[in-house]
Amino acid sequence: MTIKKNRVPEIAEAGGEIEKNDNTALENKRFQQEEDSTCSFDRIVSRSNKMLAIFKTIRKIADYKTSVLVTGESGTGKELIAKAIHYNSIRRKKPIIDVNCGGIPETLLESELFGHVKGAFTDAYRPKKGLFEEADGGTMFLDEMGELPIALQVKLLRVLQEDEIRPLGYSKIIKVDVRIITATSRNLRDEVNKGNFREDLFYRINVLCLEIPPLRQRREDIPLLVDHFIEKYNKKLGLKIKKPASDCLQCMLDYDWPGNVRELENVIERAMALSEDENILLADMLPPELYQVRETDEDNFSYFDTLSIKKNSRKLEKYLIIQALNETKGNKTKASVILEISLPALLYKIKEYQINS
Repeated sequence: MTIKKNRVPEIAEAGGEIEKNDNTALENKRFQQEEDSTCSFDRIVSRSNKMLAIFKTIRKIADYKTSVLVTGESGTGKELIAKAIHYNSIRRKKPIIDVNCGGIPETLLESELFGHVKGAFTDAYRPKKGLFEEADGGTMFLDEMGELPIALQVKLLRVLQEDEIRPLGYSKIIKVDVRIITATSRNLRDEVNKGNFREDLFYRINVLCLEIPPLRQRREDIPLLVDHFIEKYNKKLGLKIKKPASDCLQCMLDYDWPGNVRELENVIERAMALSEDENILLADMLPPELYQVRETDEDNFSYFDTLSIKKNSRKLEKYLIIQALNETKGNKTKASVILEISLPALLYKIKEYQINS
């Protein structure tokens, strides 16, 4: 079961723990925008114009009860956006409850959301308050909204229209004051056309849509995110790494990140855990897929950042050496055979390119 109950954010991007009773400090850390247009919003770090526009929209609509639909690929940070809306609103002192609609069996989801009375069904030995009641005065964040069964879509529509719920087995309605934020990686309009999602509910939850761009469309955020995650895992792992090596950062800038920010964070944690240098994050610790040369055609040379044959030859040569060492598990003699160069030449190039072998 994937349900989270949050009453205060764990960490503000500016750093440090947030005191539960220090509202002034909480507000100061809630939204920070620097003169260089780099913005830190709760736990979201960005300087891209698309993300800054989203932050601006959040500030405008945070205090309203307007339903918000957050869309975007998996790993883009839709849950963080929902929390940013809640913690920048007048509801911040009340709970925000996160529910993954695809992570709870359909037979249990209705009881979890709306509650039940004793004897409402088999094994209902005691009454249970639903999550909508627990979120009263606060926010309900329904993730993976496209997974919500049709039968429950009808009940959710009633919450949105009437601000009321009816627990299983209960004859009366209960009034609730809950702001609803939903998120999905699916195209809900397509789901409506397929008959998998109610059209009236779609329009109710889609009053305001925030589309989170994938990381490959905001590469200018990668250095910021890398620094942020290095700082985070220095604390978590007890390390003192200050920055990535230039070739390490370039690999991350060149990669398309299909798993988005979540994948980037996992890569940074892995690389730091494997790092043998106390001060710098080395490219050798990155997963092999980050070194794979992108397929190009005559109209697409995005892998190369210059037309210099000399510079690109060095880049490709280093890549091939790393691949050969990976394939031979670090055996330099075997790697030299694969590369069709002498062992002394390979050892020289390993030193020249500062490859951690």
